[in-house]
Amino acid sequence: MTLSTPIPLQPTHAIVAELRTVLEGTADDSSLARAQYTTDASNFRVVPEIVVLPKTRRDVEEAVAIARKHRMPVTVRGGGTSCAGNAIGPGMVLDVSRYMNRILAIDPEAATAVVEPGVLLSDLQDAAAPFGLRFGPDPSTATRCTIGGMIGNNACGPHGLSYGRTADNVVSMTWLTGSGDIVTAGSGTDALEAVPGLAAFVAENMAVLRTEFGRFGRQISGYSLEHLLPEKGHNLAAALTGTEGSCGILLEAELRLVPKAAAPALAVLGYTDMATAADDVPALLPFRPLALEGLDAKLVDVVRRAHGPASVPALPAGGGWLMAELGGATAEEAVESAENLVAASKADAATVLPAGPEATRLWQIRADGAGLAGRTASGEQAWPGWEDSAVPPERLGSYLRGLERLMGEEGLSGLAYGHFGDGCVHVRIDFPLDANGVVMRRFLERAAALAVGHGGSLSGEHGDGRARSELLPTMYSPAALRAMSDFKALFDSEDLFNPGVVVRPSPLDADLRRPQALSLRASDGFAFAHDDGDITKAVHRCVGVGKCRADLRSQGGFMCPSYIATREEKDSTRGRARVLQEMLNGGVVTLGWSSPEVHDALDLCLSCKACASDCPTGIDMAMFKSETLHQTYRGRLRPLSHYTLGRLPQWLRLSAPVAPLVNLAGRLPLLRETIMALMGADSRRSFPQLPRAPFRKTKVGRNRSHGRKGGHKVLLWVDSFSDALAPEVARDAVEVLVAAGCDVEIAGPGACCGLTLISTGQLTAAKAKLRATVDLLLPHTKAGRTVVGLEPSCTATLRSDLVELLAGDPRAAQVSAAVKTVAEFLAGIDWTPPPAAERLLVQPHCHHYAVMGYAADEALLAAMGCDVETSAGCCGLAGNFGMEKGHYDVSENIARRGILAKAESLPDYGIMADGFSCRTQVRDLAGLESRHLVQVIADALRATRIQV
Repeated sequence: MTLSTPIPLQPTHAIVAELRTVLEGTADDSSLARAQYTTDASNFRVVPEIVVLPKTRRDVEEAVAIARKHRMPVTVRGGGTSCAGNAIGPGMVLDVSRYMNRILAIDPEAATAVVEPGVLLSDLQDAAAPFGLRFGPDPSTATRCTIGGMIGNNACGPHGLSYGRTADNVVSMTWLTGSGDIVTAGSGTDALEAVPGLAAFVAENMAVLRTEFGRFGRQISGYSLEHLLPEKGHNLAAALTGTEGSCGILLEAELRLVPKAAAPALAVLGYTDMATAADDVPALLPFRPLALEGLDAKLVDVVRRAHGPASVPALPAGGGWLMAELGGATAEEAVESAENLVAASKADAATVLPAGPEATRLWQIRADGAGLAGRTASGEQAWPGWEDSAVPPERLGSYLRGLERLMGEEGLSGLAYGHFGDGCVHVRIDFPLDANGVVMRRFLERAAALAVGHGGSLSGEHGDGRARSELLPTMYSPAALRAMSDFKALFDSEDLFNPGVVVRPSPLDADLRRPQALSLRASDGFAFAHDDGDITKAVHRCVGVGKCRADLRSQGGFMCPSYIATREEKDSTRGRARVLQEMLNGGVVTLGWSSPEVHDALDLCLSCKACASDCPTGIDMAMFKSETLHQTYRGRLRPLSHYTLGRLPQWLRLSAPVAPLVNLAGRLPLLRETIMALMGADSRRSFPQLPRAPFRKTKVGRNRSHGRKGGHKVLLWVDSFSDALAPEVARDAVEVLVAAGCDVEIAGPGACCGLTLISTGQLTAAKAKLRATVDLLLPHTKAGRTVVGLEPSCTATLRSDLVELLAGDPRAAQVSAAVKTVAEFLAGIDWTPPPAAERLLVQPHCHHYAVMGYAADEALLAAMGCDVETSAGCCGLAGNFGMEKGHYDVSENIARRGILAKAESLPDYGIMADGFSCRTQVRDLAGLESRHLVQVIADALRATRIQV
C-alpha cells in the first residue's frame, strides 16, 4: 500500500501521548519543535507533525510501530546537513543525533568500529586516532554530520578519492524495515537470504544491475544496486548505503577503518580558470593523491571580503586552484611526492606546503565551501539544487565549460569547487526561488541532460532527495527505475520511510523554502544593510550548514556556546534561525515578534556574535535577538532586567557617590540577594564592587591630556565599565600609551556605545545614545586622532553596531573607521613593547574575536615573549546574559567547559581577559583574578624600570 495521503487516524496530540507512554526519549508536537525541523540544508520546507528524539534502539522500534499503526510517514535525521532535502519529511521526524550517539566498540586489530547512527564523524575520528586509524570518507561537515547520515547519503568527502565512498567502508548494519523486522545486512550469499524475495530480485534484474548501476566511482544518484551482484560479493550493506532513509532505519553499523596518513603535504596549483584546472586532473591521478580538490578564486574572494586579506594564506596566481594532498612515510617523503606532482602538472604557478597551520587554513576555506558559496560573488543568495553533480574525471573540464555556459544562458551564477579528483562539482546557484521555481526547474532539467551526456550522475555525494529524484528518468531507463521501486518494496512495502525521495518522487519545485522578500522591514532598528534592508533575507542567510552544532573549541572557534552547553537544536544558531524564518514567513510560528517560540529559541542566545564570524554564512544572531526584543517591547512594558541591567551605565553613574553603601550591601548576603532579585538578576551572582572613585574622578582621569605633543594622536575612550568598575585598567592604559610616545587625550564624559541598551533591544534609546557619541568623538577623529577602546564589547559596538544602527550617516562610518583596540593601535606604530616572560592563559572576549579579530593581540604578546595559551569559546557571562535570572546554570556550564577547565589544567598560568564580564566570571565562579592586556603591559613596563 502506498501512503499517498499520509493523514494520521488520530489527532497528533493523541499519538504523542501514546509515544510518551513507551519512549525513554522525547516526543514533541509543539510549534517550536516543528519549526526547527521544517528544513535541513536544502531548498525545501516540509513541516513535520511530530519530532521524536529516541534514546535507544527500542525507542526507534516503538516509534516506527506507532507510526505504522497510524499510517504516519517517518523520516530519520542525523545532523540535518542534507543539501538535497532528504532529512525532512511530513509525519514523524526521528532525530538520532541527540542521544543515539555512542561509539560501541573499536577493534584496532581488525581495524573496525561499531557505532550508533547518531555518532558524529569527528567523534569517531578522535576515538580512532590513538590507534593510528580513521574512517576514510570525510565530508566537510565532519564536526556535525552523523555516521547514519553518511550512510544514508553514501557520503564521500575529499578523501573519497583514496578511501572510497561510505558504501566501500561499511562492513555490516543492523537495519529496521518498514514491517518492523530487524535485518542484519552484510555481504555474501547469505546476505541475500536475510530479506525474503531479495535473491529472486537480484536474479531477475541481473542485466540492468550490471549495465546501469556503478558505471563510475561517483555515481551516487539512485540506489547503488550494483553491490548486490555476485561479482560484487552480494553486499547488501553497501546496497542499502545511499538509500537516503527510504528503505529502512539504521540502528547500528560496523565500519571499516583505515590507517591515518603520517604527515601529508599539500600542493596548491594555480590555473587560468576552473575548467583548465579540471583538464589537468587525469594527468595528476597517477600520483595517487589522497585528495584532489578544486577551489574557485571567486570563493576565496568571498572569504577575503568577509574576514579581511589576512584570512587567506598566500596562493599561487590563478583564477582557480587544485589542492592536491600527498602522503608519505615521512613529512619529507610527502613533500617530495607533492613536488613531483607539481612538476608533472600544467599549472601556471604552484606552491607546496608541508603539514601545518598554512595548509590547515586552506583546508578550512575548502571545508567552509557550502556556507561561503551561499552568496554569489555579487552578494546574492545562492541555493543548493545542483549541488554535487559528478562526471568521470576525464570529462570534467568539458562538463564545467558546459555548466558555465548553461548558467550564463539562464542568467544565473554560482561559485564552483569540489572533489575534482573524483569528477564531483559543488556549486550553489542564485535561483530566484520566489518566482515559483520556473527558472530553477528549467535549469535543473537542462543541467541533468548535460551531466548525463558526459556520462555522469545527478548526485556525486549528497543523494537525490527532493532536489533531484524527479530527474532520475534522465539518467536511468524505465527498467532501472522499476528495479529501484521493487527494491524499496522489499524493505518498505507501505512507503512508510521518507516518501517522495528516490522512488515515486515529489516534484523538484514542490515545498520550496521561499523567503518572502521584503516581508517585514525594521526601519527603526537595524538596517540589515548587507541584505537590502530586508530582515527576512538576512535571516535566510542561514542555509542549514550546521557549523553552529559543532564544538569548535578544539579548532579555535567560539560558536555556539549555548548549544555546546545544552545540545538542544533550539539553542543552536541554526535552530534559532529556523524559528525566526518560520515567524517571518508566516509558517508554524504565527504570533509575530511576540511569539513564545521565538523568545524561547532566543532566550539562551548569549549575543556573543561568534556566529557572525564562525558561521560561513555570516549570520549574526545577536543582531536578530536585539531586533526581536526591540520589535516585541516597543511601546510596551519590558522585563525588569531591561530597566536595570539594560541601563546599567546610568545606574553606575548614580551609584558612584554612594559607593561605600553599595559595597556594604553587596557584602550582606540577604540584602544582596534581595537587591539582585529586584534587578531581575540571579541571586547567586556577586554584586559589583564599586571603586573608591570612578576613573574620571581620579588624578589621572581629571587630567584630560597626557604624553608628549607631536606623538601619535590618541583619543582614549574610557567606556562606562572601565570608568565606573575598573578604573585601574584606564589608568594603566594611559601609562602604556604615554610610554609608547603618544599624545593622549581622554574622551569627555557622555561617549557611550549603548551596548546594554542594544543587547536588551532598546534600540530607539541606543540610537540616540550613539548619535550623541558620534557628536562627541567626530571632532577628534577629524583632527586625526585614533579612538582607542578598552572594553572589547564596547569597542566592537562602535566598529559594527554603530554603522548598522546609524546606517546612511557618513559621520558614523567615519567614527567607526577610527576606532581600534589597544593592540591594533600599538601594532600600527613604531614601538617595541617591554619584555615579559609571563605564562598567560588568555580569554579573548567574544565580541573582540568576532568583530575585530584577535591576531594583533596575539602578535603583541608574542613580541613581549609571553607564553600564551588561549581559551577558545565564550566565558559564559556575556554581559547581562549570565546575570539574568534563569541563565546562571547555562552560564556556569559554559565557563566550566571552557576557561575554568583551562585554568584548572594550567594552574601556574596567570589569566588575561580584556572583557569586564570575563574577569567577573572567573572571579565569581572560581575566585580567580585576571588582568587586562594594558595591565600586563604596564606591569612589564614597571618591571623593566625597576631592573634599570
